[in-house]
Amino acid sequence: MLKRKITTYIETHLTSNSDKILLIEGARQVGKSYAIREAGKRLFDNYVEINFVTDNESEQLFMHVHNIDEFYLRLSSVAGDKLGQYNNTLIFIDEIQCYPQYFTLLKFLREDKKFHFIASGSALGMALRHTTSIPVGSVIFKKMYPLDFEEFLWANNYGKIAIADVYDHFNKQQSLSEEQHNKLLDLFRRYLLVGGLPDVVNEYLATHNIMNVRTLQNAIAAMYEADASQYEEKASRKLLIHRIYSMIVSQMENKKKRVVVKDIQGQKGDRYARYVDEFEYLLSSAIALGVNAIANPKFPLSESLQKNLLKLYLNDVGLLTAKLYDTNIQPILQNERSINLGAVYESVVAQELSTHGYPLFYYDNRQKGEVDFIIDDYQHTSVLPIEVKSGRDYTIHSALNGLLSNKDYGIHNAIVFSNERNVKVENGVAYLPIYYVMFFDKEWQKNTLQTVTF
Repeated sequence: MLKRKITTYIETHLTSNSDKILLIEGARQVGKSYAIREAGKRLFDNYVEINFVTDNESEQLFMHVHNIDEFYLRLSSVAGDKLGQYNNTLIFIDEIQCYPQYFTLLKFLREDKKFHFIASGSALGMALRHTTSIPVGSVIFKKMYPLDFEEFLWANNYGKIAIADVYDHFNKQQSLSEEQHNKLLDLFRRYLLVGGLPDVVNEYLATHNIMNVRTLQNAIAAMYEADASQYEEKASRKLLIHRIYSMIVSQMENKKKRVVVKDIQGQKGDRYARYVDEFEYLLSSAIALGVNAIANPKFPLSESLQKNLLKLYLNDVGLLTAKLYDTNIQPILQNERSINLGAVYESVVAQELSTHGYPLFYYDNRQKGEVDFIIDDYQHTSVLPIEVKSGRDYTIHSALNGLLSNKDYGIHNAIVFSNERNVKVENGVAYLPIYYVMFFDKEWQKNTLQTVTF
């Protein structure tokens, strides 16, 4: 059984005094249902699970329900003997987006306090379009992602004591030993191949067979593309979603890596505004991660974004390496110098930052170049630029230097991630081994940036 961080969050919520309904959102195949199911069965004597996608494909028992009395009646017809009292019964509504009217019903189910409820869903942004009343104040939305690198370490029996030691070195700006570094870098490269989708990780752990891993990954990628048909009625829109999704990998190989709108339909002068719905679907369904451009890197970053300059990354780095390298594992495991792994390394950093709660931005300036990522630096009410390097020229970063030298921006520090073991700080830039990205979360930033200066 894979250990997930979100399990603790779910259990804490279900055992708290809060009567709000927790709704776990995320892409399909990231483990939402499994995490909820395992926690629910442990904590409640009576556990009932309803999957609206399955219901929609079969008898559609719950499709036309519009009030809680109707819902209770139909619920009792499938789970009558499992329905107890509020304190010992949990109802899990899986894939709630399939029947959007239930977003409104959640408010009334909460107020009625007949049973405990929890829900999961994907592409919620698209589904909420068809909802007359969003239950603000009644629902807690929590995003779930594929396994992050630390969870992948847990899955590979890299123990908590060992991880705590690595964290201590990170916190003190210290390098690991050669042996520790090589072990972690090897596991990191395997993570680039496998990614964090639970079924794929389990297959890897069971067989260590790259053919099996890639077969699963390709099937999931195909399912993500096909899912667009559930939320778009127009065939032309479905095709555009498929087209943009399939373009992500090829765009990552470009120098700028951002979406080139004119390439979507091969129309010169095409505009970003024509594809807002398609981009919204890809981001709402969480099968892609969006990184917005910032030309004026001032805190808070959300006030300076440019929505028409967007980078897209696949939601899982394993899906990317499956597309790029198929079953050839040598470019990654052997770190072949002739292969540019920049897109892969950027993808995994985007995945880690998203998982740890950071909105994704990058710096873009026509004259001064690009910086891969920028996150808000809450401690200094400034920003923290991050560069990701996969090669040996990790100390070369002119755009980053330009940001640091501009006094108007008030940037205190910058980060460069690379394969290098040694931690060092030069001219305000901290050079860190790439696996240290697993510790970049908001709690770390809040607790340590006030005492640790990179």
